[in-house]
Amino acid sequence: MNSLFPSSNPATGTRGGWQELREAAVHRKGSVMLGKVLYIENLSVSFDGFKALNGLTLHVDPGELLCVIGPNGAGKTTMMDVITGKTRPDEGEAWFGGVIDLLALTEPEIVRAGIGRKFQKPTIFEFLSVFENLELAVAGDKSLWHTLVARLTSAQRDRIDEVLQIIALEDKRTVTAGELAHGQKQWLEIGMLLMQDPDLLLVDEPVAGMTPQETEHTGELLLSLAGKHSVVVVEHDMDFVRSIASRVTVLHEGRVISEGDMEKVQNDPQVIEVYLGE
Repeated sequence: MNSLFPSSNPATGTRGGWQELREAAVHRKGSVMLGKVLYIENLSVSFDGFKALNGLTLHVDPGELLCVIGPNGAGKTTMMDVITGKTRPDEGEAWFGGVIDLLALTEPEIVRAGIGRKFQKPTIFEFLSVFENLELAVAGDKSLWHTLVARLTSAQRDRIDEVLQIIALEDKRTVTAGELAHGQKQWLEIGMLLMQDPDLLLVDEPVAGMTPQETEHTGELLLSLAGKHSVVVVEHDMDFVRSIASRVTVLHEGRVISEGDMEKVQNDPQVIEVYLGE
């Protein structure tokens, strides 16, 4: 797994200095950021006068599976866009591992730092086999020429075999990805992220369009990843959220309105009004 505290700074390329960064962060925030994989505070983003995020603050613990829910327009996608560097906030902070300032990094640097994102629509190479998709996702040099001429190491082959097991596609390794069922394509994309060995996985509506059997397996897959990775799942399917969530964060109009276990969230009058009661 990527270290949250590597020996070089992805923002500057300089070596060392992580202890100084951590001490500076703790000095500014007290102990609140210590032990958090992700800590975002007071994020605000506006698009043509519309506040997609409005002072959003939340955190993710190491190995946690956090579910984020909310009605359309609540700010869920914008939140993930900020975390992954696609959108820059008007104000606020976003820290990874307590020392990495995500707002100082580019999108590729954020990936290298250890954050992987799965979009709702699978982004796989449908003309390549399942194995070749995972091969392309191997952490390291991603240039086409390098991919064509490089030989996988024994460790890399072992890792691909391990990931094929995790995503339950061992018997599909030579199948062209375009021939897979919808759910299998989603699992393959999760597998491609796992090949990059992220500390934090952001997963957007993973069960949209899935059969009940695919949905059940997706829940089992995400639960199996928690602990080894931190996982943030954005989802609308409340039955699915109930099946996997230990902590749920509810967004509305760009801010957190409720947080806790599913029972607490379900019984929150504000949540019932703005989301569950729709």
